Amino acid sequence: MCGICGIINFNNDPVNENQIRNMMQVQKHRGPDDDGFFIKNNIGLGFVRLSIIDLSSAGHQPMFSNDGTYVAVYNGEIFNYIELREELKQKGYHFKTDTDTEVLINSYKEWGVECLNKFNGMWAFAIYDTANKHIFFSRDRYGIKPFYYYYNDKFFVFASEIPAILSILPKKPQPNYQSIFDYLVFNRTDQNSETFFDGIKKLQHGQSMSINLDTFDQVLEPLQWYNLRKEVEKKKSNEFNNEEFHRLLIDSIGIRLRSDVPVGVCLSGGLDSSAIVSILMNEFEKNDLNTFSAVYKKGQYGDETSFIKLYEDALENMFYTYPDHNSLLKDLEKFVSIHAEPIPATGPYAQYKVMEYAKDKVVVTLDGQGADEMLAGYHYFYGFYFKDLLKRFRLARLSSEIYYYLKIHKSLYGIKTFAYFLLPSKLRTRVRAREINYLNDSFVKKFSSSNTIAGNLYASTSLNDALINHFEYKLEHLLKWEDRNSMAFSLEARVPFLDHRLVESTLAVDGRDIIKKGMTKTPLREAMKGILPEKIRLRTDKIGFGTPQDEWFRDDQWQKFVYEALNSERFADRNIINIEKAKSLYRKHLNKDINISQEIWKWIHLELWFRKYID
Repeated sequence: MCGICGIINFNNDPVNENQIRNMMQVQKHRGPDDDGFFIKNNIGLGFVRLSIIDLSSAGHQPMFSNDGTYVAVYNGEIFNYIELREELKQKGYHFKTDTDTEVLINSYKEWGVECLNKFNGMWAFAIYDTANKHIFFSRDRYGIKPFYYYYNDKFFVFASEIPAILSILPKKPQPNYQSIFDYLVFNRTDQNSETFFDGIKKLQHGQSMSINLDTFDQVLEPLQWYNLRKEVEKKKSNEFNNEEFHRLLIDSIGIRLRSDVPVGVCLSGGLDSSAIVSILMNEFEKNDLNTFSAVYKKGQYGDETSFIKLYEDALENMFYTYPDHNSLLKDLEKFVSIHAEPIPATGPYAQYKVMEYAKDKVVVTLDGQGADEMLAGYHYFYGFYFKDLLKRFRLARLSSEIYYYLKIHKSLYGIKTFAYFLLPSKLRTRVRAREINYLNDSFVKKFSSSNTIAGNLYASTSLNDALINHFEYKLEHLLKWEDRNSMAFSLEARVPFLDHRLVESTLAVDGRDIIKKGMTKTPLREAMKGILPEKIRLRTDKIGFGTPQDEWFRDDQWQKFVYEALNSERFADRNIINIEKAKSLYRKHLNKDINISQEIWKWIHLELWFRKYID
């Protein structure tokens, strides 16, 4: 797990060593153990290392192939590197190190682009073929590891984090207002290749890109090397049951234990992270496991202490952190800086505090990210499911599922999302913008028709389609936040639910076998019978990394902070938010007439982002 960067000058000017060093230094938190760079004429590659596998100096990057023709910078882990190394040895390859980086280089040398389909892992890398003057970039299937780039007619630059690119840009960055609109209206980021910075893009999940260094073509043409829909379609004829789900999950967790440094688990108390902990205890006898949890006062939203403590008799090393309104205010500047783009809720801050606590005890963490997207864990998935049943005229099943939903959850939210998803795409955008109600009319008018979320994400035709669309358009921002939170403290976060074998097989299951009788995540619940504490296995609420942010923003210090932002000239001059409407809503929040804590946070994070990166 590391940070990578690079510069390619199109005019053949030599790469400036200081620029590469600056980009490396900005990302040094990603790799405190080692660093290195490679410069040859108009090409420069930089690397900072967090040592995970083969801690010796043999893992130094940039790494060269044995014949010196290939040079690579690589961020991530190829978890099946041991098996691939044996396969390559049978083909005559010799290895000098025990690293997965050397396996990556030789795999590319042997199989070319097809090597990507052999990898089980997470990655973003660049490989320079010096003989053919060709550089190849790739990103993993689901976007676990980041890859950002910027180019103009003079140069191409890439990095693991946006601030590294900003450090060498010749002019001040400009905001991407479409991204800001989507963030404010839909609470979404990273649904396409755009970022909050105009001109800075990201290579999307499952994409690769190459540049011919003789002609400098193909810069504008990322290629989709991985197609989730096609892979799911291939699996639909296969028999898949709860036992198979269990087997694949165990195997996924097992290969993600491959590490030469201590491993721990981020334990929220929810179904997903608890399943990982229970499997580690039952299948791998890891009773000395380190777990890390964010908890709050009893009765506060987001507190899952009662579920987490179900493991106290079995686990020896359970650690807790206690985020609150004071710590958030204290950490705010650093948190905004680390993420470099706005976040639509404070949940990732709880994860940030967990990683901060874990940094002195482990180097690798396992997390339950991805299970909600794969197993319909969010409550609005009921809306997709109800729509699916209606379109297929399964009216008896629809009535039954609505009955169970209302009985179990005692909420109308699933019904409301059902109605919302039935609306035409343009009307969905208008409804959301009207619900927000604090945006300036001119801002809404300019950007409402060009968003892609209402169409791509919310127009899903079935529950299965919705699950796949969440991998395509929604999951990546969660993975980005986890990457920033973990790497800020030089930790590697691994996500066992995103093993592509498990994802593809699960998404091929009919939606009726994922949601049953008002309960989501049926394959996981069934697979964990007798392994997971029943109180957790049968949970019906969904919290994740939730926080009591509604209470936090009523605190006196936060009131002062929020009003300072709302009353500032800079905030008004942005012409995005109607100041008087925002103040009115905040007063209602303070009076406990409404809870608009998410909107308050979005205002604050967006404003601080402007001040840090744009102003």
